[in-house]
Order: sequence, then C-alpha cells, then structure tokens
Amino acid sequence: MSADAIYRWQNDQLIEVMPLDVPETPLTVADSWLVDAGKILALNLHRQRFMDAVPATLHDSAENFFTSAVAALPRAGTWFPRVELRGGDFFLRLRANPELRRSAKVISFTGDDPRTQPTVKGPDLVALGLVNTGARNHGADEAILLTEDGYVIEGAYSAILWWRGEILCGPPAEFDRVDSVTARSVLTLARALGLDTHEEAVTPAELAETEVWVVNALHGIRIVSEWVDGPAVAEKPGRLEQWRTRLGALARTI
Repeated sequence: MSADAIYRWQNDQLIEVMPLDVPETPLTVADSWLVDAGKILALNLHRQRFMDAVPATLHDSAENFFTSAVAALPRAGTWFPRVELRGGDFFLRLRANPELRRSAKVISFTGDDPRTQPTVKGPDLVALGLVNTGARNHGADEAILLTEDGYVIEGAYSAILWWRGEILCGPPAEFDRVDSVTARSVLTLARALGLDTHEEAVTPAELAETEVWVVNALHGIRIVSEWVDGPAVAEKPGRLEQWRTRLGALARTI
C-alpha cells in the first residue's frame, strides 16, 4: 500500500482513490489509532467504538471493511491510519510517520461548544480542528473544552486525566464526550495496578499544582507542560515515562 494513500471500500475490496475522488459529504463516523512496527493498542476497543456509531443498516459492510482495512495495514514503520464513513461509503486513510510528542501546552477554549455530536468521533473533527488552530495561534498545542459552568470536559483531540496524589482522576461520566480508548486503557491499567481512580468536576483553576495528562491514540500519554493563561501545573519525576512504557507494553501485534 502507498504511504498517505486513500482507499475506498468498493465491491468488497479496498480500491485506491485520489483525494479529489473522496466526496465532500461530512464525516458520519471516524476512528484512528497508532500502528508502530505492526502493533496497535486496544484495537478491539477502536473497532467496537466505530461499529457502535455506524448505522445498523451498514453493520455487515462495516464489519467486512474494518477487517479488510486492518489486514491491509503495513507491518513495518509508524502509521496513523483512519477509517471513515462518509454517507454510505467507507474509506481508509493511511498516514505515515506521524510526529509523536511526550508533552503538550494547552489552553482553555472559551467560545461556544463547537460539537454537534459530542459522543461520536467523526462529525465534529473539522470544527475541532479549527478550535485547535486557534489554540496554536495562542502558543498552545491543544484546546481544552469546558462546560457552560467552566468545568473541564476534554481536549479537542484528546481526553484529559490528572493526578491527586496517587489517585488518577478524570471528568464525570455524565459529561458528553467521545469515549476515549486511550483514557479507558490508562484508567483500566491504573485499577489493575491497585490504584484508585476518581471522577470529579473541576475548573482549570482547580488543577493548579497537579500533574495533568492529555491522552489520545496518536501520542498515548502526553504531560501538560503549560496551561496557557491558566493554572501552573506540576510533574512527578519519572511517572510519565513509567506510564508511557506501561501503556506501550499493552500494544499487540496485528
């Protein structure tokens, strides 16, 4: 398969197409994950999240497409593929050699919530990309979305977690957001190690002097190195690298 190529699911096979051949139909569903030397973290959870959002009438086609897309992924190198549903058409995008980072600067987003379907990954990716572009214009890498009352929900492209001592915390489950595969994996790992986890509604100011993580399928765990125009954050020496190693060890060969 070609690097940075696009494939349409057509007649039960993946056919390479040009970017101009992709319809301008908005994304219905999307999912993506990191492939590193043929290994993926929690692929079954990505598959389930994708399937859960696909209309029931397309489930059989989606199952066949997803299976074929995974089978076609390169086993060497580093990739960040994305599977998509646009209208009634499925697409696989291959994206090679993504830039990977261990830290991020964040900024609170104070505008109106740009999300139209906050629990589904895909329909709002373009709008959230524009939010992150605004964040970069202010020296940040990721925008943090807040409720109307100012409580932390999630990043534009990431989930957010933080530490209260040795307790790993996240936003309340009732806050509408994408079910992050990476956040779920980190929280499950914490519980498996015997650590407590906790949900709490917090404002950015209430995260002062805590270690804050933004997590997603591309970067895994990134530590928040700075909250632009926000609270001073902290870092416990050695914890980030330990947890990045632990999370990476959960990746499995395709």
